[in-house]
Amino acid sequence: MNFKGKDVISIDDFSKSEIIHVLKTAERLEKKAMPNILKGKILGTLFFEPSTRTRLSFESSMKQLGGNTIGFADAHATSVSKGETLHDTIKMIEHYSDAIVIRHPLDGAARLAAEAASVPVINAGDGKNQHPTQTLLDLFTIKKAQGKISNLHVGIVGDLKYGRTVHSLTKALSHFHCKLSFVAPPALRMPVQIIRELEEKNIVYSEHERTEDIISDVDILYCTRIQRERFPDPREYERVKNSYILDVPLLKNVKKNLKILHPLPRVNEVTTAVDRTPYAYYFQQASHGIPVRKAILALVLGGLR
Repeated sequence: MNFKGKDVISIDDFSKSEIIHVLKTAERLEKKAMPNILKGKILGTLFFEPSTRTRLSFESSMKQLGGNTIGFADAHATSVSKGETLHDTIKMIEHYSDAIVIRHPLDGAARLAAEAASVPVINAGDGKNQHPTQTLLDLFTIKKAQGKISNLHVGIVGDLKYGRTVHSLTKALSHFHCKLSFVAPPALRMPVQIIRELEEKNIVYSEHERTEDIISDVDILYCTRIQRERFPDPREYERVKNSYILDVPLLKNVKKNLKILHPLPRVNEVTTAVDRTPYAYYFQQASHGIPVRKAILALVLGGLR
């Protein structure tokens, strides 16, 4: 299976066997350091939106594999502030790097970048659309936590309308025969096109407005932040911002194997008291960004096959 030169734009671009291959490669890199396989390679990191975990884990991963990084974390300090188009920015950076990682506030920006670039482009989140590398690390985390990915009951809570992480995760889990339970206020339900895809694949799913309706039955509870920055109307955000707050009392009757995930950052949707329970697994989840993104970079840049 050859990933060399492949763009990573959407989880839809990956077959089940390709997803499994990435996860196995991540396991391989977690067990054995390969500090020189990307020696001489340069990764361009173009972050038009704020990021902590994604940007730093890509940079750390590249350096751990022997490569280097260039890029920016503030587009206002670049020629974008002078009116340079995304197309022209990409055409410039492709001459300076062997691959490009991009985060952008507009849906479809990563696909546009891939069409412009002659080097591989990796989507680090485009608007409310997709975040495929987060999904791959989420799947890696689920396997670590439960020993498998298939045939689990996964509950996804919070901003399902604007949440790019949950859009990608839902699509990926449809390969693995998981039962899916979605919890959101009516205004933030999972987009209808994703629901239709689940129905076409005969995936078992349910929709709810209360976490209490599902929490005692799920193996994975994937919590998300209500994203203020995605709302076109601030009044809409104010109506839903505190819809779901997970605290210890809600965990009274959960399954012993429950693990709580969160793509982070959190605001108040998971209290710090939950951190001290055996169910909290979101900080381990964040740490898995290293082996998974090392795997993606190694495969895309031809360090491994």
